[in-house]
Formats: sequence, C-alpha cells, structure tokens
Amino acid sequence: MYQRGTSRWFIHGLIVLLAVVYLIPVYLTIITSLKAPADINLMTAWKPPAHPYWASYATAISKFAPSLENSIVLAISATLLSAALGSINGYVLCKWEFPGARFVLPLVVFGMFIPYQSILVPLFQFMRRIGLYGGLPGLVLVHVVYGLPITTLLFRSFYAEIPDELLGAAFIDGADFLGIYRWLVLPLSGPPFLVVAIWQFTQIWNEFLFAVTLARPASQPITVALANLAGGQAVSWNLPMAGSVLAALPTVVVYVLLGRYFIRGLLAGALKG
Repeated sequence: MYQRGTSRWFIHGLIVLLAVVYLIPVYLTIITSLKAPADINLMTAWKPPAHPYWASYATAISKFAPSLENSIVLAISATLLSAALGSINGYVLCKWEFPGARFVLPLVVFGMFIPYQSILVPLFQFMRRIGLYGGLPGLVLVHVVYGLPITTLLFRSFYAEIPDELLGAAFIDGADFLGIYRWLVLPLSGPPFLVVAIWQFTQIWNEFLFAVTLARPASQPITVALANLAGGQAVSWNLPMAGSVLAALPTVVVYVLLGRYFIRGLLAGALKG
C-alpha cells in the first residue's frame, strides 16, 4: 500500500513537472506580448510587466487581420470538404464490395506517410499548370487531398462498427446504397465528424510549408505572416508574440471546448463487442 501511494505521488509529481516545462514557452510568449518594446531584454525576460502594454494586440490585430481571414477561410473550407469526402470514402470502402477494394484502402492510407517535402516541387509545377497556384482555392485543394487518407481511415474505422444487418434491413425496406448513407449512416456519424473536424482544423491552421510555397503574399495565412515578421534584422518582439497568441487562440479554444468529445470520438470506433 505504501509503495502504491509513493508511486502515485511520483507519477503526479512527474506530470506536474512536465506540464510546467511545457508551459514555460507559453508563459514567456504571453508576458513578452504584454511588454512595451523598450522593456524587452534578456535580463528581465522572466519578469512579468508592471503595466500590461495592450497596444501590441491592437497593432497585431490590424496588421494580421488579412492573414487571419485567410487562415479562417482556408481551415474551415478545407476541413468541411475533407470531412465530407472522407466520410463518403470511408463508407464506400467499408460497406461496398467492388473488385480490388482490399487494395484501394492501403493505397489511400499510404498517402499519410508521404512527406510534404518529397512532393513539393512536382506539386508546385502541377498547381501552376492547372492555374491554381497562388490563391486560397489551390491551398484548399491541396489540404483536402492531403487530408483524405487520415479522414478516410478514421471514418472507415467507425463505419466498420455499424452492423451489416442494420444496413441490410434498410436495403430490404427499399433504400439504395446512397439512401442508406443519407438516412442511416450519416446521422450516426457525429463522433467521427467531430474527430476529423478537430484534427483537420488544427493541422491546416498550423501548417506552414504548403502556405509559404503555394500561395502568394495576399493569400498566405497567419503562420507565414508571423514568420515573415520575425525574420527581420531588428524585431520588436512584443508584436510577433502578440500575433502568436492570437494565432494560437482558435485551436486552443477548439480543444478546450471539444477536447473531451475528441477522445470519445476516437474511442467510438476503436472498441468492439
């Protein structure tokens, strides 16, 4: 009993220590964003400001407003499209038998393991050739296609738990393949849609490589704008830190509000029996 209590305290202490270490950059980012430019130096980096300098956030909002708008449009549209297409793909690959079906899913899932860098040059050339280079529609297309493997896999794992007898009963009642999806499968798809939406939104919002190479400055999201601002010779660090806080808020809010449902959605298709 004593050993069990000791090990529990050790584990809890280790968790707290790791959380503190993990939150140190967050603390430094927030207090730096609240300091006036003249107060930012290495000697007082850990010291919170005596009087918060909120002008950094006002400047960041006005400066990064176009990039934030691009990120919102990009993340929401690409998330909705990839979730919808992933749901249809997962349903077809799970409940429809067709020649070569068992080879299609591994090929689709293989796309998850293709690194961005290996396809960047041909992807850039392809986007220019079809006339989608430089704008948000091209970025949306890239994120939808690159997100299809994981969204398809997640939906297929969930749909595999729906009994075939239930679908067979709907077929006997007169529903066709698409009708079964519309009236039976889709209403049961809340958990996987939530998981896919959270996953895709955070991945797309935080993505940098595609955004910096496939979009012109007017269409680039907040991640590129922050990198460009912090890349100069003389940087007023309160401004990029304030921008970083603003850029992180949407994903933080999503996980704070929907984090518990994210775990439930992941487990919904993971248990049998």
